[in-house]
Amino acid sequence: MNGHSRRTVPTAARLVALQNMKLAVEVGPEAAARLANVRAELEVQGQRLDAVRSQLQVTIERMQRDRPQYDRLRESAFARLQARLESMPVIEQAKGILMAQSNCGPDEAFEMLRRASQRTNVRVSVLAAKIVQSVAAGKAVPGP
Repeated sequence: MNGHSRRTVPTAARLVALQNMKLAVEVGPEAAARLANVRAELEVQGQRLDAVRSQLQVTIERMQRDRPQYDRLRESAFARLQARLESMPVIEQAKGILMAQSNCGPDEAFEMLRRASQRTNVRVSVLAAKIVQSVAAGKAVPGP
């Protein structure tokens, strides 16, 4: 072996070039040029596909990461609605008691509850529960 011979590993670009030359000999230069253009277009489309795949992966990861926050917000909203639904009957009962005692309408009764809530710094639902409990126990409800 002489000192000038060396083994070279063909790169992908060299392989494509060799394939194009072989094709030009087999099918003619015009067909080979068209095929080379198709291959180049396929390469471009493959790069675009890779870019879209990576963007999609980022989006999927972001959705998976943000999902727990969305679930917490949804569950929190559900819990608030549930609490309102649970406290609503008690508030309505307290309004009925105030309406009977004060000979007023539902809006006025709620306004009395609201003002008393603000004055005593107690939530309306807690104040309403206290009114209902005191009437159920046979105690008189203090006037507004």
